[in-house]
Amino acid sequence: MASEVSGDRYQGKADRAPFICAAVFLTSLLPCFLTSLSAQQGAKLPLAKDVVKLTAYVSLDKVSRGRAFEVAVVAEIMAGFHVNSNKPSEDYLIPTQLLPELPAGYKVLGTTYPPGKLKKFEFSEKKLSVYEGKFTLRMKIQAPAGAPLGATKLPLTLRYQACNDSACLPPVKIPVPLEIQIAAASASAHAANSEIFRKQ
Repeated sequence: MASEVSGDRYQGKADRAPFICAAVFLTSLLPCFLTSLSAQQGAKLPLAKDVVKLTAYVSLDKVSRGRAFEVAVVAEIMAGFHVNSNKPSEDYLIPTQLLPELPAGYKVLGTTYPPGKLKKFEFSEKKLSVYEGKFTLRMKIQAPAGAPLGATKLPLTLRYQACNDSACLPPVKIPVPLEIQIAAASASAHAANSEIFRKQ
């Protein structure tokens, strides 16, 4: 009788062995599955820096020393996304800002932002003031009287947070490529990019 009981126990362990091995095998695959799933979910959203494409324009073909000029930054937002306007509807939202990092002597005389559009999204109970599609920011700058002649880079940065209808990407700052030509104070300058600057 003792040998029969022992045999039954052995047989029970033998019967369970394939199931135990299968469970261990599936458990070992779980991290790989979760990693793959996470990667697929992450692939659905672009990088924040890639959501907005920027192009900068200068109002003059060359800037005389000491003269004021305008810069227009045209921003094109990826379809399906928006960014908060410069005056967002809620205090917790990050405003879109054009930030100057100008060389010594250059002065910002003013920055103009377009009004936002009020839209309702899944993640907010209220309508939010946002930019969609394409919008233009304008900044008026004065060159110093002693500005070095020739090509001069004017570093600007656009700060924004991009969202779609249900989620927001991390806030980001991206550089705005901009270069002007500085001429002597007596040099005559001509209007440039009038199709951009005549728009109000």
